[in-house]
Amino acid sequence: MPDNRSLELPTPIETERLLLRPYQPGDSAWYWEMSLRNRDHLLPFESDNPILALKGLEDAEILVREFAAAWETRKYFFLGAFEKPGLEFAAQIYIGVVNRDLPEFEVGYFADRDHEGRGYVSEAVRGALALVFDGLHARRVSLHCNPANGRSFRVAERCGFIREGLIRQNHLNSDGTVNDSLCYGLLREEWEAARKTAG
Repeated sequence: MPDNRSLELPTPIETERLLLRPYQPGDSAWYWEMSLRNRDHLLPFESDNPILALKGLEDAEILVREFAAAWETRKYFFLGAFEKPGLEFAAQIYIGVVNRDLPEFEVGYFADRDHEGRGYVSEAVRGALALVFDGLHARRVSLHCNPANGRSFRVAERCGFIREGLIRQNHLNSDGTVNDSLCYGLLREEWEAARKTAG
């Protein structure tokens, strides 16, 4: 497989209603505001989300710069999804490296509190999957979510992921409780077949 660091990754990515792009220095003002708006929304299911550790504008700038640097080195990938035409933040997509040799990646996501229930996350994930399979040449993409988070696993299933199993009590929450994780996977041939059908 090609070295991910040398790959040209097309951005921004445009879907019917969204523009997806990497974060960049200077995004901190709106990112900080967004983090405040979404704290309560994220805490039950994403207690390890880096947004929850932000304490101010300076922290937000450090974080978006870390995201930008990680994108440049292909360490991991964060994308903001913005509603067209006004470019309001609608969702965040995370792409992580599981196995560079296979290669396998993982995806994660959340919807902005004010943009839930409109299908934006599903649309953003589909856009990101094109980058993962076409740009990063993935063989498979995995996804894990809390079984109690119905919105999250329905996004996975709408995007063609296959439920592969349940890992019991593997996630420690910030309040000391633990939860299970649903495991999903999507293979290149499954994604390509779905794309042909949709096209």
